[in-house]
Amino acid sequence: MRIPLSWLREYVDLPATETGRDVQAKLISAGLEVETVEHLGADLKGPLVVGRVMTIEELEGFKKPIRFCTVDVGQANGTGEPQEIVCGARNFAVGDKVVVVLPGATLPGGFSISARKTYGKTSHGMICSSDELGMGDDGTHGIIVLPPETEVGKDAIELLELVDEVLDIAVTANRGDCLSIRGVARETAIAYGLPLRDPALLDVPGPNAFGYPVKVSDPAGCDRFTARTVTGLSPEARSPIWLKRRLQKVGMRPISLAVDVTNYVMMELGQPLHAYDRGLVQGTIGVRRAGEGEKIVTLDGVERKLHAEDLVITDDRGPIGLAGVMGGADTEIADHDAAENGGSSTTDVVIEAAHFDQVAIARTARRHKLSSEASRRFERGVDPQAAAAAAQRTVDLLVLLAGGTAEAGVTEVVAPSAPHTITVAADHPDKVAGVSYGRETVVRRLQEVGCDVYGQDELIVTVPSWRPDLTDPNDLAEEVIRLEGYENLPSTLPRPPAGRGLTARQRLHRRIGRALAGAGYVEALNYPFLSEQVFDQLGLEADDPARRVVRLVNPLSDEEPALRTTLLPGLLGALRRNDGRGAHDLALFETGLVFQPRDEQRTAVNLSVDRRPSEDDIAALDAALPYQPRHVAVVLAGAREQAGWWGRGRAGDWADAVEAARTVAREAGAELGVRKGQYGPWHPGRCAELTVTVDGAERVIGHAGELHPRVLKNLGLPARACAMELDLDALEQVGDDTPQAPGISTFPVATQDVALVVDAFVPASDVEAALREGAGELLESIRLFDVYENAEQLGEGRKSLAYALRFRATDRTLTVDEASAAREAAVTLAGDRTGATLRA
Repeated sequence: MRIPLSWLREYVDLPATETGRDVQAKLISAGLEVETVEHLGADLKGPLVVGRVMTIEELEGFKKPIRFCTVDVGQANGTGEPQEIVCGARNFAVGDKVVVVLPGATLPGGFSISARKTYGKTSHGMICSSDELGMGDDGTHGIIVLPPETEVGKDAIELLELVDEVLDIAVTANRGDCLSIRGVARETAIAYGLPLRDPALLDVPGPNAFGYPVKVSDPAGCDRFTARTVTGLSPEARSPIWLKRRLQKVGMRPISLAVDVTNYVMMELGQPLHAYDRGLVQGTIGVRRAGEGEKIVTLDGVERKLHAEDLVITDDRGPIGLAGVMGGADTEIADHDAAENGGSSTTDVVIEAAHFDQVAIARTARRHKLSSEASRRFERGVDPQAAAAAAQRTVDLLVLLAGGTAEAGVTEVVAPSAPHTITVAADHPDKVAGVSYGRETVVRRLQEVGCDVYGQDELIVTVPSWRPDLTDPNDLAEEVIRLEGYENLPSTLPRPPAGRGLTARQRLHRRIGRALAGAGYVEALNYPFLSEQVFDQLGLEADDPARRVVRLVNPLSDEEPALRTTLLPGLLGALRRNDGRGAHDLALFETGLVFQPRDEQRTAVNLSVDRRPSEDDIAALDAALPYQPRHVAVVLAGAREQAGWWGRGRAGDWADAVEAARTVAREAGAELGVRKGQYGPWHPGRCAELTVTVDGAERVIGHAGELHPRVLKNLGLPARACAMELDLDALEQVGDDTPQAPGISTFPVATQDVALVVDAFVPASDVEAALREGAGELLESIRLFDVYENAEQLGEGRKSLAYALRFRATDRTLTVDEASAAREAAVTLAGDRTGATLRA
């Protein structure tokens, strides 16, 4: 919200010496986030005056239209003679009043003005547009044409209010009252201890039977609707300069008088309004929910299909506006044929000032992707008591500026409601802040924000209508604390108990990160949100458990409303982005939580702030959370080993993904089983299941291998990309991370190689397991060093697996016979289990 300091001073008598920076500091201390203070016209220097165009000569022979003008600027140039100016704009004529900058002046941006020869003429100054003066968008992008009654020679800097300071405030979602000059003025008055001239304190006539007919069919969606009618508006009336300038300073574009007035009052009081062309409204104005399939063309020219939960404004034909969001094109205030004068052909208008349900408006705006100034205010909370005053203020301005007549009829439909009250202990803010404020300070601060307070030790607080965010005692405590100054809270540090280091889970997490980084992987941290469409792209079955997601009530993005059940979408997205930016050799990893919904959903409890949560409270909170195991995942693409003078490089493949899983398992002190598998995004012939043994049974905790070509195409990933993901918590449960010193033997090792021929479909891991078991305790290590396939030598569907076996005893030197016997035992058991035979 942009707040001009000149407008703010109308409602708060700030000291003349106070600058925008001073006000910014006060408001920040009171809890508002004032991001910047913009100094309008800081580098502007006159003379800048009003001139009258006397003559216009069209210059010929140039690529674009050029005009040589003489302009009467009175005595501003010191001679009284007409000023000769060359100008390329064409939206003004002889007799028009324009803004002229004379030689010696400086325009915004440090642009100095001097007499100069151009297009064969000498130009003594410039005729200015709004862009050149830094005024913002006025809808014309041409020369500023002033009202005919403007005095020639008048200082245009003062006339156009070009020098000002504008505070830019980032209004939080709970402070809808600060989306108005009125709300910020109230905060400023409190911060300075000054009285507030409330612009909403107007004499408003009561409702009567002569107003425009209105029917509210949904009181829950619209609890207040005020309608006023103004007739006889002058078609030639246009917004005065002061009104346009204020709208420009707050970031709005002037359109036409009737629209500008409603926007002005919205910015002033915070109450969105809408003006209907009375001649285009047919019958009674109604408020109801939309019928499924109804359509409306909104003011932006888009036809929108309505949802059954949308709140709409109707007449006898059907919907004529999306309530609280945007009006319809059927009843739009019509622009005058001479659009450049800011006039309108509409002479009779109906003013709507209503109060709509916050949630209904927020959902409608999101559903139609149509955020407007009105919806921003309604979804944050608007003062329902200000509707009548806003309508009266709009009527007064239209009568004053457009010569209209306010009809005596006043329509006001109000759903009965009691003011919101909160019971709070007088010392509750003291307990929350850890500071002794005392009852008098608490009562005074609550009264300053508009609350009515009664009681002694226990206070009964009636919340003001403009603060719907105050709902419970903690909200009241926050008001006291922020107004007393957050900077006055004592700074105390908690005293953690000694001797607590990292948990076993944290230590494992760090070790795995170091191990993967040492293996050449780069950690990539991703947002834990995903779109459910990614499961289709990953090729998961319809009944896959990973498709059961936890959906967020208020997601950061509607395109990613669910919490992740796998780390792969985020990592693969990072892989795709980096590959698209020219980094083709990639190895990324991530360790993080995934989220799995519980079978029984529980509601979280609200904890008190005056004591530490009990074990039961913490258990109840944990039970309301989804199950959150920690996973680890890696993705690879491109070269794993770079080529160079040292030799040929090597592309990353499925074996690297499997080795990454083994690296993780080693850090966890767990024995990881690797066998052929098939799952979701992985290539069916190049996918390994990762298993651990729990209570004598194998449990699959992850997969590794090369991704399916269809998945690569769906996600736009490089060819032959690989991935691995496993459940880190499950690995930790079966692992033993106790440091083990390696055994050192003084006796020599006996190495024997064996080449076994097996069927091609037999996994090498099964052969290795049989060899390891058959060799017994003398086997120190086993390593597969060659895989050979040749149909002519081995037979069709056969392969040769060559292993290096290392034997060693801890108490003696092994004989050749002992090593050979262990080797033979290993080969025999491998033959029995897998059908392996020694290769000749």
